[in-house]
Amino acid sequence: MSFETATAVTDGPGRWSANLEEGWDIFGVTNGGYLMAIATRAMEAETDGRLLISATGSFTNPANPRPVDVAVESLKQGRSLSTLRATISREGRDLVYVTGVYADPDRPIHPARLARTGPPDLPTPEDCILTEPADDAPIPPPFTGKVELRVPSEDIESFGAAAEPRSRGWFRLRNGEGLSAHAVVLATDAFPPAIFYSNLAVGWTPTVDLAVQIRDPSPTGWLACQYATRFVSGGMLEEDGEIWDENGNLVALSRQLALVPR
Repeated sequence: MSFETATAVTDGPGRWSANLEEGWDIFGVTNGGYLMAIATRAMEAETDGRLLISATGSFTNPANPRPVDVAVESLKQGRSLSTLRATISREGRDLVYVTGVYADPDRPIHPARLARTGPPDLPTPEDCILTEPADDAPIPPPFTGKVELRVPSEDIESFGAAAEPRSRGWFRLRNGEGLSAHAVVLATDAFPPAIFYSNLAVGWTPTVDLAVQIRDPSPTGWLACQYATRFVSGGMLEEDGEIWDENGNLVALSRQLALVPR
């Protein structure tokens, strides 16, 4: 099943229906980026062709495969930007709230550019290891069979004992499916948490909230992704992400707040 089909929304406007498909999960819990992609698609359907540039999700309850409702509310419709909010729920129980900002594709863009860093230093996708779901272990999770993740072999060898909490690799959808801003949202939550490369326990790392800034809503080819954690305190951790295209252009930034693995 394609990503587009797995994130499809029907009915609407105002109230949409979607189905959380099997296999888009980690430790049995539906992936947060996948949930947010469904929400951003529902909101986009009510923006008259505007493109996603920012999405922030707050996760209140874990989800699993089955139908869900997606309620969409317009917060502001401006001349060049629209702000909406989507709530994914099931049987009256809210699962995630997502606020999305959408921009007019014809809006004027200031030519100023500044980049104080660049893409991660990765081997080519062909020289990296394709991640596949494990048959008899929780890691890699079923989710990895729905996308194509390629990770440097040296990172696989340092899993659980790296000098710094960093997760990186190449991302694209399977079977040649094209990318979209919604796929970029998915990519921000597709790799193993950076903290898994430290000496902390590997376990469920529940996301509290995830913020994604889209700089290119229509990337092509492979996406070079890197995620890093600097602080673990108060039972929580942050993970900062960067996503770049094959030409070294910034595609997206992300920040996730999560509970320490348990």
